Amino acid sequence: MDHFPTNWGRPRNDAYDAYGTYPIAQRPVHAKDAFQNGVQRTQQPIVTGTSVLAIKYKDGIMMAADNLASYGSLARFKDVQRLHAVGSTTVIGAGGDMSDFQYIQTMLNELMIDEYTAQDGHTLGPAEVHEYLAQVMYARRTKMNPLWNALLVGGFKDGKRFLSYVDLLGTTYSASTLATGYGGHIAQPLLRKAVEGREDTLTEAEALNIIETSMRVLFYRDARSLNKYQVATITAAGVSISESKHLDTSWDFAEGIRGYGAQTQ
Repeated sequence: MDHFPTNWGRPRNDAYDAYGTYPIAQRPVHAKDAFQNGVQRTQQPIVTGTSVLAIKYKDGIMMAADNLASYGSLARFKDVQRLHAVGSTTVIGAGGDMSDFQYIQTMLNELMIDEYTAQDGHTLGPAEVHEYLAQVMYARRTKMNPLWNALLVGGFKDGKRFLSYVDLLGTTYSASTLATGYGGHIAQPLLRKAVEGREDTLTEAEALNIIETSMRVLFYRDARSLNKYQVATITAAGVSISESKHLDTSWDFAEGIRGYGAQTQ
């Protein structure tokens, strides 16, 4: 039955409101989107970081990431630290959505506090942190609510170097050189050529030179990168994340590129 008198028709006597329809009742208006108040999921990353690079060298692991977080194609935040120390033996580097990375940082901080308060003589090393992240990332993926990141986990514990990768699908693998994002296409071939077969002989200075060269190439080629970056080293002495560094770059070569600037021929 329709309980809204305004839909019953007009009374016979126009001078008398027999149905008491004033003020005019309003039909309830339903939301246009039936899913508007439902559970929401991240459909795409919003504020994102680009490549993270990592290599093994004779004393440990070296990682690098720039300080840019882009809002779409806008270089919005230029002082974001994308390398995060976990305890005294591990560093994670993140590409992808920065809010999801902040959530991961919070989770890991809580995990390390729980581990510390247990006071059982054990500490979580890089292998344990990587396994934890792999389980978290895969669990979130199976719930169709992924953490939109690609993570590198590097560390040094009990005299052993550790370097591995995990992404939003829960995919994991290890190698002596790793890169996320655009670096996986541009920097990874350079890293492999410079590092593979030399992991046990590369000095820290040589490793830093390789990392700087790769970051410079990425800055030239990757539109979402920045010439301001940080380097992390993880050795037997512990974790060290540098202050932001600036790349020395030169764009003189652009003059020889056809179509650059006013040059058309």
